[in-house]
Amino acid sequence: MTAETSQTLDRGLRVLKLLADTDHGLTVTELSTKLGVNRTVVYRLLATLEQHSLVRRDLGGRARVGLGVLRLSRQVHPLVREAALPALRSLAEDIGATAHLTLVDGAEALAVAVVEPTWTDYHVAYRAGFRHSLDKGAAGRAILEARRRPAVGPGYTLTYGELETGASGAAAPLVGVIGIEGSVGVVMLSDAVPERVGPRVVDAAREVAEALR
Repeated sequence: MTAETSQTLDRGLRVLKLLADTDHGLTVTELSTKLGVNRTVVYRLLATLEQHSLVRRDLGGRARVGLGVLRLSRQVHPLVREAALPALRSLAEDIGATAHLTLVDGAEALAVAVVEPTWTDYHVAYRAGFRHSLDKGAAGRAILEARRRPAVGPGYTLTYGELETGASGAAAPLVGVIGIEGSVGVVMLSDAVPERVGPRVVDAAREVAEALR
């Protein structure tokens, strides 16, 4: 800690991070041990966070992340969308296909930004807010592949007909963006993805990742 930072705020943020990393919550004693502070400090931190609905405690006394965090998280998508749009526009115009940024939302893939090309006679209609399981479609599969092989580095995933009959997809994961898990991809009406599309999608994912750092 430095003179310019708040020790109490730092501890409160650390509490939220610790709770976000567990599915079953933490007791006051567990938090006290992990933070290296006494139980009285933890009680005060939890009481303050509860007042803002950022933390809740269940009947067993275990602290968990509260619904107030969801209200804050809703403001993240517009910021992410704005940062990604330049790279998505470039990708859509270059490839002539609908480009999208997809983020993980629970067990689903959620399209948070979509850009359609302006010069094509036809293209796939793909809307922001579209959800699908992570194990279907190039966007979700690229994310799962990055989870399985984090040390391999960015690559791309190709699919055909998994989300829409007659449509092919290509996507690459976002790499190196703390707190965000997602992918950038394109979807096109074709039975095969042209060879240059995969590397171009990887470049676009890298551009988006840099914009979000």
